[in-house]
Amino acid sequence: MELSSIRQNFPILGQKINACDLVYLDNAATTQKPIAVINALSDYYSHNNANIHRGVHTLSRRATDLFEQARKTTAQHFGVANEQQIVFTSGTTDSINMVAQGLSKLYLKPGDEIILSMLEHHSNILPWQLWAEENGGHLKVIPLLADHSLDYSAFEKLISPKTKLIAITHVSNTLGLVTDVEKIKSVANRHNIPWLLDGAQSAPHMPVNLSVLNPDFFVCSAHKMYGPTGCGILYLNERWLSELPIAKTGGGTIKTVSFEKTEYVEGALRFEPGTPNIADVIAFAEALKYMDAIGMQQIFKHESELVQYAQTLMKEIPEIDMYGIHDHKAGVISFNVKNQHPFDVGTLLDKYGIALRTGHHCTQPLMKHLGVQGTIRISFAIYNSKQEIDYFIEKLKKVIKMLS
Repeated sequence: MELSSIRQNFPILGQKINACDLVYLDNAATTQKPIAVINALSDYYSHNNANIHRGVHTLSRRATDLFEQARKTTAQHFGVANEQQIVFTSGTTDSINMVAQGLSKLYLKPGDEIILSMLEHHSNILPWQLWAEENGGHLKVIPLLADHSLDYSAFEKLISPKTKLIAITHVSNTLGLVTDVEKIKSVANRHNIPWLLDGAQSAPHMPVNLSVLNPDFFVCSAHKMYGPTGCGILYLNERWLSELPIAKTGGGTIKTVSFEKTEYVEGALRFEPGTPNIADVIAFAEALKYMDAIGMQQIFKHESELVQYAQTLMKEIPEIDMYGIHDHKAGVISFNVKNQHPFDVGTLLDKYGIALRTGHHCTQPLMKHLGVQGTIRISFAIYNSKQEIDYFIEKLKKVIKMLS
């Protein structure tokens, strides 16, 4: 698909901000939505709105079919043969919390250790930290090398007999650096340690085949993948699909209920209590179809070219400090303007219609390691162009002069 045709699929990109064409470079926070996703939401509420799984009337059966077809579409997108391994949640944060709460019931014991990395988003720190505080557990952190990539040699040295889980990001939401998953997987398998892969920033940018990666747990969010907010997935491998204790209960998860005992269903529904986010799950499937029509490898190639193009131009600006400069990145660049607060730079760029992110990006431990309070982050999607980067560089130089 031509870039011009792709951009026409996203109505929001045609608007002006402060009398300037919108240049949207905040895709790591959330992507914009193609018309196919918007139409899917409208069509569901206009023609198929009903509760699912327990109704015999036509609308309920239609809605149920659409919802379960979305599960199959999601499984196919991620290379999963058994769609029951795909659990719909409210997003990455909800998915990680479900795993943490489930593992804390039977698997994690007082004094156990969990390995994270310095690159983690707060969503992949706080649930484990809360468990550790409540159970005398310990968090160990994979350090970074001088180029801000993970120190894999130090990683294996963190393993001990008490290590019960490795929970790690696939792609850093702040630096865009890609984790060498095969190294993580190799160590985890060698020591028979379950591992969770946070795919919030990998799933939007690159092919993710879970049958090949074969993590114990994988999580991601729809809204970073051209889908709606409030929706995401938790993938469970075959072991945990049956063994992970449920963290939330309610209608839809049960076979039979009595005051003496409840018998729960098997498969994905065991983890989906109550009325799910039906419309957004259906729309998420449309987003996945849209991405598949373009091709995940093509998306990665396009965004990688944008990253390298932008990095090259930014290196020529002496007032800029960039973090995590690398040839293999997924759609994200973090930087600062020397002696300027990120908020000031971001506010002035907004005057030119440029939307980007400033702050700590929910990675405060990483910010502390970098020795900064926050950074300016630009992040790309399939609809971004080199022309937009040229415009961004032009206005960034102008803002730097204004602040000098």
